[in-house]
Amino acid sequence: MSNSVTSLAPKAIWKNFAALNAVPRPSKKEERVIAFMMQFGNALGLETLKDDIGNIVIRKPATRGMEDRKMVTLQSHLDMVHQKNADTVFDFDAQGIAMEVAGDWVRAKGTTLGADNGLGVATIMALLESSDVPHPPLEALFTIDEETGMTGAFGLAPNWLKGDILLNLDTEEDDEIDIGCAGGVDVTAKRTYNQKEASHGDVGCRIEVSGLQGGHSGMDIHKGLGNANKIMNRLLFAGLSHNMRISRLEGGSLRNAIPRESVCELNVHRKDEAAFREGLESMAKVVQIELAQREPNLRISLKPIKPAKKVMGLGAQGKLIRALYGAHNGVYAMSASMPNLVETSNNLARVQVKNGKIKISCLTRSSQETGKMDLANGLRSVFELAGCEVEFSGSYPGWQPNPDSQIVKLATKVYQDLFKEMPRVVACHAGLECGILGQHYPDMDMVSFGPTILGAHSPDERVGIASVQKFWNFLRAILLEVPKR
Repeated sequence: MSNSVTSLAPKAIWKNFAALNAVPRPSKKEERVIAFMMQFGNALGLETLKDDIGNIVIRKPATRGMEDRKMVTLQSHLDMVHQKNADTVFDFDAQGIAMEVAGDWVRAKGTTLGADNGLGVATIMALLESSDVPHPPLEALFTIDEETGMTGAFGLAPNWLKGDILLNLDTEEDDEIDIGCAGGVDVTAKRTYNQKEASHGDVGCRIEVSGLQGGHSGMDIHKGLGNANKIMNRLLFAGLSHNMRISRLEGGSLRNAIPRESVCELNVHRKDEAAFREGLESMAKVVQIELAQREPNLRISLKPIKPAKKVMGLGAQGKLIRALYGAHNGVYAMSASMPNLVETSNNLARVQVKNGKIKISCLTRSSQETGKMDLANGLRSVFELAGCEVEFSGSYPGWQPNPDSQIVKLATKVYQDLFKEMPRVVACHAGLECGILGQHYPDMDMVSFGPTILGAHSPDERVGIASVQKFWNFLRAILLEVPKR
């Protein structure tokens, strides 16, 4: 636990965030953080429940004089994205996050911070244990596995919650009030290939793409950031004419993180080595010039290694590289109804080629269900032409904006009165659990907001210190104005 972090204001939030970050909480491995939250609620003497899937609800009665107000459900997710720099030694399954204060920001040391969505969780914890914050009846919902499938939200029972209003604390700009979000679907392509004996006299090469910013595949997809898988494939395409044979390819990690690194090991005929190296270095310069403004730290290296004994066959290799070239990555369509909102996009998130198996993982998002499936079917077509079997999974709905909702109007007025300016009322391209929760509870009035978090889903993740105080003031002011039942 960092003393410098726990001394920040508001202390109630930072104390709980530090305690939460001491608990390993990867998606689909939330057992320890579930136990942590159960102990937290029970220690306060509050009604604390866990459902069969691992979601937790903690209920707290209203403070005196607010018993007749509508019940508010405060919602955040317990899991976090695990990403680290290549030179950082860290075990996410065993270690707590090491935090530091860097100017006006809090960040982690070489890893993701977990502010997404740990700051929301810590803020709800601060309200549950508070004795001096006026509030209506509260119901805290902590969901699991938001980052890799929204399993908790999907598995939530339709009769478990009692709240009239839901405040989702999982957005990343403190001047925004979110009223809608994109849906998504995982697109996975797989195939096998025959490994061939490498030619005698081959030389081995290792290509590395690194130093990219990465980021959130929804919130950052419009920034034109480099995708390590697409960059690597462009380099490999340039080398197709030089008797190049792939032995291993590994790029990216999580579907919801823009890939920052990719490594390819391959063999080249000795007589073609010079031409291959020249062509690769030429393409590397082209890519670095194109991305110089957005990705100033991009590194592309070519190193000699021991040649592999087995490599891909030329047919499978050619189909793979051409399919990856043809697969769309980035913004596909912009919204016609909301200015500057990405409507549909795809993240070519992970490419794995090894030991006769290929696996390609994408996350396709859209605020239009038809748009989501249109792009997903386009990807399916490209990968099937390369001989892959394609599976759609983990589909979740978007959250359709309702600018006339009572809680949206209340939050907008409270923000204006408190900060003397209008908030930006927006929809986001990220996936929020509100769309799924709205299917379970169609009559629940919903809105989403949060502190400013930059670089989410990457080791550059950081949260603004002053923004957390602003967020805390805004939330408390909303709770004061919750209407009567």
